[in-house]
Amino acid sequence: MIAGASVFGGARLFGTAEEKQSDHGMDKEEEVSPVEDLMREHGILKRVLLVYGEGIRRIETDQELPPETIMDSAKIIRNFIEDYHEKLEEDFLFPRFRKAGKLVDLVEVLLQQHQGGRKLTDITMRFATNQALKNADDRRKLADSLRQFVRMYSPHEAREDTVLFPEFHKIVSPHEYDSLGEDFEKMVDKVSGIEKKLGIYELSQFTPKI
Repeated sequence: MIAGASVFGGARLFGTAEEKQSDHGMDKEEEVSPVEDLMREHGILKRVLLVYGEGIRRIETDQELPPETIMDSAKIIRNFIEDYHEKLEEDFLFPRFRKAGKLVDLVEVLLQQHQGGRKLTDITMRFATNQALKNADDRRKLADSLRQFVRMYSPHEAREDTVLFPEFHKIVSPHEYDSLGEDFEKMVDKVSGIEKKLGIYELSQFTPKI
């Protein structure tokens, strides 16, 4: 999934995201730093966690839950977060922190959580089916896998955003810390479609009535 010009040892780290703006009749390209790019990708994860939370709520209250909403969300986690986003962290970020002797303990915990998350996604995909949702025990197992995933990844991404990513530019050369980005609009559209199907797309519905 990594293509284009060389940044880290022959592979582009985060691809390219371009945003064209009119500037006195000239196109102007907005650059996105690697750290900002990683945080934007975490935005996709946050929205899937919201879907998972709604899935847990519906299972616990015995409400209808279209299995494809959870399966499609789990596929986004598998294909975009685990096989792409986390792979970049594991191949390019984590080794540089180890080499620099910085935040090594944190990196090891994050790696263990990546591995644990993949196991939970396996379980989620196994039970996000019509047949499983008709079985009380399987519904419980699905809810448990979703709950554990949400519980782990909320602090996981927060620690990366506030501790790991801000330190990244301090341990790489200016050349490596080139302004790059990842075009993730397709993933945003996919998550939006799932949110709409579950009736949790409108942001205003989460505003407290006080």
